Amino acid sequence: MHEDAYTGVPHVSREIPTIRIEIEPVWRFRREDDGQSMLVMLDFLNEIRATGKITRAAERAHMSYRHCWNLIEKWGAFFGAPIAEREQGRGTHLTPLGEKLVWAGQRLQARLRPQLQNLAQELETELNEVLPARAPIVRVHASHGFAVSKLRELLSRDAGIAVDLRYVSNQNSLVSLAHGTCELAGVHLPQGELRANAVAAAQQWLVPREHRVIGFVTREMGLMVKRGNPLRIAGLEQLLDPAVRFVNRDPDSGTRLLFDRLLAQRRLDATLINGYERVEFTHAAVAAYVASGMADVSFGVEAAARQFDLDFVRLVTEDYLFVCRKQTLENSAVQHVLAIMRSAEFHAAIAALPGYALRDAGQVKTLHEAFRQAA
Repeated sequence: MHEDAYTGVPHVSREIPTIRIEIEPVWRFRREDDGQSMLVMLDFLNEIRATGKITRAAERAHMSYRHCWNLIEKWGAFFGAPIAEREQGRGTHLTPLGEKLVWAGQRLQARLRPQLQNLAQELETELNEVLPARAPIVRVHASHGFAVSKLRELLSRDAGIAVDLRYVSNQNSLVSLAHGTCELAGVHLPQGELRANAVAAAQQWLVPREHRVIGFVTREMGLMVKRGNPLRIAGLEQLLDPAVRFVNRDPDSGTRLLFDRLLAQRRLDATLINGYERVEFTHAAVAAYVASGMADVSFGVEAAARQFDLDFVRLVTEDYLFVCRKQTLENSAVQHVLAIMRSAEFHAAIAALPGYALRDAGQVKTLHEAFRQAA
């Protein structure tokens, strides 16, 4: 093992690189009348929606302008309605059908991405286990989030380490750690009055002399609302208005647990919220749900709201941490992960995420030192 002269990150040299797997959904539409099917490039349509320019979308898709228009006309003929229209002097815009297709793609992508990444990771790990000259591996179980995705992205660039990162719920990550099925477990704890209960729930799986905490980031949690906040939603109390449509996170998620605790803190009846039982499985998925007009508000991270051009009402700050066994810190692969967390590249990536901030990233603490912090 040697240290990379540019990044300062320990590098484990080896002969055969780790094999990476990517799984992406394909949109194929089929007509019942004649069985005809059609592949539609929703990312391409989203680029038109975002820029109003087919030339830009064509460049990104590495296709000619004429070929792109032929595709658009072909798709329109298949559906029996235009998908995009040109307007003199104002570029190109999607029709209501085109908009519906794009938002359906956005919601599905946000909903399935963690599951597809988990499946790809499972297959990737199985494949690399039978290859010679395997890299040191570290197993990470953590809830899906923007900072964790950035960490995963940086780690995946290095062939000198194999990271088996699975997205699991906040509580299940600690169960994995207790059962020895991961080396690093992600945990998020709210700051302020709700911290004590969250810490108590986490500590039932931890032993102070055996476990250590690794600093990572903080993230802002709150309400995602439409641009301009047309319903003037300023707090949880307004969710009880039956005219306000809500979309919730899944019951097993840490975000759902935090939301329920916030409701209980304010003595608000969840059964009065229109849409409390309507759920999605990621921060991006609930944000896409609101952005597409299918709901008025949701609860999640600020970064997801900004990704979909939504306004955000901050309610609470969370500390996102990793927990491990003390002896695991001697693992070369774990040391590599800590070095990435401390690197300038990771710091720059987090600085670019709305609502995220570094908090002793890569620094090791005792349970007492980490869990007592509230600000």
